[in-house]
Order: sequence, then C-alpha cells, then structure tokens
Amino acid sequence: MIQADFLQYLYELNQNNNKDWFDKNKTRYENAVKKPWEQTVAAVIERIRSFDPSIQANAKDCIHRIYRDTRFSADKTPYKNNVGAIVTRTGKKDMEYPGYYLHVEFGTLMLGGGAYFLEKESLHRVRTAIAQDPEEFRSLIDAPDFVQNFGELKGERNKVLPAEFKAIAQKEPLIAGKQFYFMAEMDPEIVLRADFAEFAAGYFKAAYELNTFLRKAILG
Repeated sequence: MIQADFLQYLYELNQNNNKDWFDKNKTRYENAVKKPWEQTVAAVIERIRSFDPSIQANAKDCIHRIYRDTRFSADKTPYKNNVGAIVTRTGKKDMEYPGYYLHVEFGTLMLGGGAYFLEKESLHRVRTAIAQDPEEFRSLIDAPDFVQNFGELKGERNKVLPAEFKAIAQKEPLIAGKQFYFMAEMDPEIVLRADFAEFAAGYFKAAYELNTFLRKAILG
C-alpha cells in the first residue's frame, strides 16, 4: 500500500514546510501519503481487533491531520513533518484510553502506546492499581515479548508522591510515573514492507496485557 515516494515526500516536506510548496504538491500528497496511510492504518486496526476487540474506531478517527495548529506556538510552520495515528476505542479524541500509536517521518518509524495523557483522577487510579498488585504490574513490563519489542516502560516521573504511595515506591519506583507508555523506534523503510500491518500488530500484541491492566485501573 505504501510506496517509496511516501518517505520521499515526508523528507521534501521537512525541507519545504510552507504553503506554496504544499499546494504545488497537494495531489502528490493525496496519492502518495494520505490515501496509502489511511489504508495502512485501517489494515493495522483490522489486525489489532483480532486480539483487542475493544478497538472499534476506524482509520479516519485515528489519524492526525497534517495541518498544524500554530495559534499558540512559536513554531509557525504550517504542516507536520510526519503522519501519525492514535488507535483507541473511538480514535484520537479518546486520549486517556490506553491504546496504540503509529508515527512515520523521514528518518524514523515509531510504534508504541499505553497511557500518555492522564488526568489527575486517572493517574491516581493507575497508581492505586500498581500499589494493590505490584507483582502483576512488574510481570507485565518484564514479560519477554514486551521487553523484546519495547525495552522498558517510559514516562515522566514525579519527584514527590502522595503519602499513600511512598512506601510502595521503594519496591516499585515506576509508580511515580506521570505517564505509562511504551515506544519502539526503527528504520522507517519498514513501513514499505508488504506485511507491515502484520508487523505492527505483532508489536502491539506484545503490549495488549499491559494496556488491559491500565484500562481496568482507569475505567474500573
């Protein structure tokens, strides 16, 4: 579905991030990037559903627009230099739901997911779930498939924790996290593989049990 001009276009956009260039290459964007990316994300979602039936969103609901919101940013370049998709129950607007993330730009392919955007109450629920069963939490992030695909759990951490979590933090320091996400970075040319949808879904399957743990904590 994705051809070599997909990556070439992203490289050229990075070098020519302005409206004049984009308008001149609009048809190329539609044919080489937008449509193939939507088809690819749809194929990945279809395969994710084989092990995670909670994912009901379609590709359009998950894919980020290429246009940047520059109203409150010092960076006024009008377009994103990447394509991305947040795959959750209902798509990118369901930000707190632990799901899966795809991102391609010239130079890198990223596959990840987890709990990245957590409001105060949801963060407290995740920490409570970890405190109640730190062994289960540790078994999920130490699982061989998870470690092989993602290495370790990532996220910013609080230096100061609520008193109720300080003791357990001695045993499981990751409870101090403000985010609980995983991410793998690799050669972007992998996206050109004919079996890319299966490849990506294989990575995501390795994190399904962790996502399930986080979802139960957040949703109850």
